[in-house]
Amino acid sequence: MLKGVKVYALVGKSGTGKSFRAKLIAERHSIDIIVDDGLIIYHNKILAGKSAKNEKYSINAVRVAIFDEASHRQEAISALEHVKFKRILLLGTSDRMVEKIADRLNLPEIFKTLRIEDISTPEEIALAKKNRSEGKHVIPVPVVEIQQRLPHLIYDRISLFFKSPSGWFGKNARKEVEKTVVRPQFQDGKRGAITISEAAISQMVLHCVQEFDRTIHPEKVKIRRVHGDQFIVRLTISTPYKAQMSETLYALQAFIVRGIEKYTGIMLKEVHISIGKIIR
Repeated sequence: MLKGVKVYALVGKSGTGKSFRAKLIAERHSIDIIVDDGLIIYHNKILAGKSAKNEKYSINAVRVAIFDEASHRQEAISALEHVKFKRILLLGTSDRMVEKIADRLNLPEIFKTLRIEDISTPEEIALAKKNRSEGKHVIPVPVVEIQQRLPHLIYDRISLFFKSPSGWFGKNARKEVEKTVVRPQFQDGKRGAITISEAAISQMVLHCVQEFDRTIHPEKVKIRRVHGDQFIVRLTISTPYKAQMSETLYALQAFIVRGIEKYTGIMLKEVHISIGKIIR
């Protein structure tokens, strides 16, 4: 694990302007590295990783964003180990997502979590959502960086100038922040939206239980959607009398989380398992 590093997180729903605000937050808190949608960004340079915005399907994009693929994850970890930095900013749609990214990149626990609602006005968030509805995404690096990796996705560039006599950047300081606007492949309106139902998740949970241990019998599964793209799972099972219950249930809980996230890209907020019956 990387020691002596302060981990910051910026959390907000998809399309609320996290990438747009990321560089400004990094300047304010003297943050060296931004982790956004699978990319490791170091002082306006893409240090490592691949962009979720280059994926054809939204499910694959989520898997890229959370570094689900071993080779992608190892490339990012190696890059972080070979550069000197003290602070890092993780972008994600939920607390669980940024916590998972921190864990997978061998980073310490998150030091401070910022909410997009606390740093953007309702009008700014509404504008960001409008841009997202038009298929426009922001990557917080200059166009020249994106031209080398994702030239086919480039839509536009944004240059912002900030001047604040007594603000974030010091007396009379003037900062230019350039960002690249792209149109991801999975946002192509011709393809339409991809959604997954609670019933489908229930079926996948049942498959996970059977794959984990066939002596465990699921009795009831309840799925509740929270915060749009997150779910809470409540599973009731019957289990053999001589089973090592505590160890088995914790292992089953982790197995379900890994399975659902791996194959769907969905972040499970909570998984509750209760024993309804003991089988003798």
